[in-house]
Amino acid sequence: MEFDKNLSAEYEKGIRRTLPSYDAMLRLTTAFMQMHLPQKASLLSIGVGSGNELIHLANANNQWHFTALDPSQAMLDITSQKLNTASLDKRVILKEGTILNTTMAKHFDGATCLLVLHFIKPEEQLATLQKIAASLTKGAPFVLACKCGQQGTEQTEEQFALWRAYWQQNTRLTYEQINDMETSIRALHFLSETDVIHLLEEAGFTRISRFFSTTLFSGWTCYKC
Repeated sequence: MEFDKNLSAEYEKGIRRTLPSYDAMLRLTTAFMQMHLPQKASLLSIGVGSGNELIHLANANNQWHFTALDPSQAMLDITSQKLNTASLDKRVILKEGTILNTTMAKHFDGATCLLVLHFIKPEEQLATLQKIAASLTKGAPFVLACKCGQQGTEQTEEQFALWRAYWQQNTRLTYEQINDMETSIRALHFLSETDVIHLLEEAGFTRISRFFSTTLFSGWTCYKC
């Protein structure tokens, strides 16, 4: 997907309907970081999107500083506006790009990659996670969340059925609009939990634990080896 100005605005409006427990995921991510980070820490955010995770994390500790990447300038514009409104902009460096085309000048104390991996080509997923690991200090906490499942299996198709029902009951979208959206979602790069754990281990992470799961999404905590 190319997140231009219009799609970025739609993403910001629709993420909490797409992922009903979105804010709970952000609270759990923040709690995990608070468990493991020192009072003063630097964090890396991969695919920061519209900046909601930054707001949660920055409000949790006023001595944490952030470097946030996103390939979409339209998304970064939304994030920048939010940070300015919340007077958090001085603690955040925003960079347009991906981890694969950005040079990191230092090692970070922790990192997040929330709802991003399924947008990345399969042949670049491992390299992305390896570059994140290479950018972290030893033992640094990392949180990953992405679409999870195997399309065509009974379990994932049941989750798609629940996803459709949720949208039909909680929005004014037509059946055709929901079908179009489902087609777009099915075109993304789903990973099974086994695949995710294997990628994280190969990239250099350990103590991998699933902390979050809602219909088509799951999240894991882990640590740089």
